[in-house]
Amino acid sequence: MVEVATLGAPLRRMIPATPVAGASVDWPRVAVSTSHRIEDVESIWRAFEAAGIESPGQSYDFVRLWVKARRIAEQDQLYVVASLDDYPMALLPLHRRKRRGVWVYSWFAGNHVGCAAPLLDVARFTALTRSERRVFWNAALAQLPGADLVYLKAVPERAYGIDGLFAELGAAQPAETLYRATFSNWDEANTTQRSKSRRKHDRQQGERLDALGAVSFEVVTCSAAARPVLDEMFRQRARRFGVMGVKDPFAPCDIARFYNETMTPGSKVEVKLHVLRLDGAIVAVRYNIVHGDRLFCLISSMSDDERIQGGSPGKQCLLRVMQTVFDEGYRVFDMGSGLTDEKRHWCNVRIGVNNHYVPLSAKGRLIVAAHGQWQVIRAKIKGNEKLLKRVKGIRARFQPQASAKAAAHESSE
Repeated sequence: MVEVATLGAPLRRMIPATPVAGASVDWPRVAVSTSHRIEDVESIWRAFEAAGIESPGQSYDFVRLWVKARRIAEQDQLYVVASLDDYPMALLPLHRRKRRGVWVYSWFAGNHVGCAAPLLDVARFTALTRSERRVFWNAALAQLPGADLVYLKAVPERAYGIDGLFAELGAAQPAETLYRATFSNWDEANTTQRSKSRRKHDRQQGERLDALGAVSFEVVTCSAAARPVLDEMFRQRARRFGVMGVKDPFAPCDIARFYNETMTPGSKVEVKLHVLRLDGAIVAVRYNIVHGDRLFCLISSMSDDERIQGGSPGKQCLLRVMQTVFDEGYRVFDMGSGLTDEKRHWCNVRIGVNNHYVPLSAKGRLIVAAHGQWQVIRAKIKGNEKLLKRVKGIRARFQPQASAKAAAHESSE
């Protein structure tokens, strides 16, 4: 039985628990409130966020700005608050999209962040048994309106410092790996992650770059100086995607508008741009979101000028980032999911991420089966460097203007 009561703007459902093996007899009722307006859940969201987040996609101001910049209609926004004993236990910010005739709820930022997860009262949630957690998630998500499927992409297996925290959230399927560098200072990162040969290699690349002109490194925050840096970063990424033969995810004007607005005064999203220049020209950029002692790198770019590829500006920029961020007080540098050379060299923490599925209709159940198989294949490709390089090579063959540059970019990325 489901009771429906109006609580102002949100819809609230009171769902009595069904007894299950391992659950207590006096299992409390799960109250589920939903709203299409982000402002309705601001106070609850900020309380959860203050305890810590695993992704910029869990930041109220990040999502608020994303919704505004992308002009997402209210009816396609859904903010789900699940409570026990009238105390909020979890919040899920969901975006409804239509994909090939199927309505899907998923995270707002999608592939633009390395992982995502529900915001959670961790202490109270971990006090539940596994059976109680399963009942909780079923109550929270099983009856969401107007969609066939809930697809929660890239939920970390280890979140808030706890393994398997979301194991009972729908059906989970392994996807990719999240890479983080976690150190107390630069010396620890340097001695732990860089061998003698690696230091020599970095030094040789730096000398080649220095030989081409004056090299400088700077940090740009919200100011007039940010816009030209972002513009050049997007140009560099567009050329790189062209070489790879893949669609540019930053091409839509509303995506660029979002990133530009994060750098405007009053955005409440703290951004740091790490910029490497050669004779004043931008040759590498890293776009990072700041949250407490964590730094999340969402975008990295580098020049495609063949003249400077031997100096590997992308790696030289990252080296300078690593030399500074931990001594500035950051303790976690999140480089996102998917294997690259830079992550292999610098990241000492690897966390598996899973895609979680909750079908809401018969059509949704069919999609879950098909999409799950595709994700298995995709993860195997992205997790195998040789196979990934082969796939990139095949794509590049369909880009005649880019095929001559592909090998050079692969070696210098």
